[in-house]
Parts: sequence; structure tokens; C-alpha cells
Amino acid sequence: MLVATDDNGQHMTDLEIADKILGLLIGGHDTASAAITVIVKYLSELPHIYSLVLKEQMEIANSKKPGELLNWDDIQKMKYSWNVACESMRLAPPAQGAFREAIKDFVFSGFSVPKGWKLYWSTHSTHRNPECFPEPEKFDPTRFEGTGPVPYTFVPFGGGPRMCPGKEYARLEILVFMHNVIRRFNWEKLLADEKIIVDPMPIPAKGLPVRLIPHKA
Repeated sequence: MLVATDDNGQHMTDLEIADKILGLLIGGHDTASAAITVIVKYLSELPHIYSLVLKEQMEIANSKKPGELLNWDDIQKMKYSWNVACESMRLAPPAQGAFREAIKDFVFSGFSVPKGWKLYWSTHSTHRNPECFPEPEKFDPTRFEGTGPVPYTFVPFGGGPRMCPGKEYARLEILVFMHNVIRRFNWEKLLADEKIIVDPMPIPAKGLPVRLIPHKA
């Protein structure tokens, strides 16, 4: 990126470089942190979902030798756990959307959009569209079974050629966290009615304090 030039042969300015670095820091940390926090929240509220995730993770843990670490094949077995993570990100997407520029004139829902206009697509609105997700307020990981949602309806990582380049890293990070925490602990929220606020990512208003409950040996 530092050596790349634009159509006029110009390199990025110092301000643009700083902007890109900030974007990488936020994209690599804050988004995954927000996603994991929301997963913890939903698992505390939905014990039947938690029990199914625990079952999957314990099957993987019990297949390992003492001290043996997770490998890539183990991650691929965490299908239900990833469905739960996806449903959490559907209801509380870490990224709220992004700006794009219209590359040609077009009409959308009766509105004429000229070439060159800046557009903002909303993750939240798409994820709660009942035409794409029936009963959109219901937490239902089975939405992601089989082929899953129609393309470009589930977009926490965006879509197309500009999809988030860190998607697989985020999936790995989230699933490894789920494995290591869920096979050791259950937990309960200390603030039953704590709200989710968006600032700019979805986070519990009071930090989601929980009481960890170790599994019995």
C-alpha cells in the first residue's frame, strides 16, 4: 500500500497512511471484540443454544490428545458454533455499513441515483429485512444451515470483490475463543436488562458483567 500509486502516479499522503493504519487497527480488533461480546450475551440468554454449542465443542475437545492444540480441521467441524456466531452478527453486526460510489445511473425502489453519487448501505437494515430473514427478531442459527441466506443478504463482512479481507481471520479468532471458553465455563449475566448501544459498534451499555460458572470435572 505504501508504494502503490493512484491513476495520476501519486503516493498516499501521510494523513492517508495514518487513516489506513487506524482502519486496520479498528478492523482487526474492535470488530471481532464486539462480535465475541455479543455472542457471549446471546449464549447467556439462550441456554438451549449454549448446550448445543457446548456439545459440539466437547466432541472436538474429547477427540484431542492431552495438550494437543486445535488445528484447521477442528475449526471446520465447528459448523453449529459458526452458525451461532453468524446469527449473533446478523442481529448485532459489528460494522453498520459502508459508503460506495455509483458507477452508473440506476433506479432503486423508484429513486433515481445518478452516477458518482455516494451511497450508504446498511448492514442492520438488510439483516432485519423479513423478506430475507423470516421472523427477523428471532435468534435462529438454522438460518445458516445448508447453502444459508441468499447472497448479499448476510453482510457483516460486506460482499463482492471488496469483502473484508479479514473474514477468515475473524472466523478463526471467534471460534477459537468459543472453544476455549465454552468448554471450561457457563456464565450468567449480572444485569438482566442491559441494553445494546451502538458507539459505533454494538456493545452492552454497562460492559456485560457476567458470573463465570466452571464446569464440573
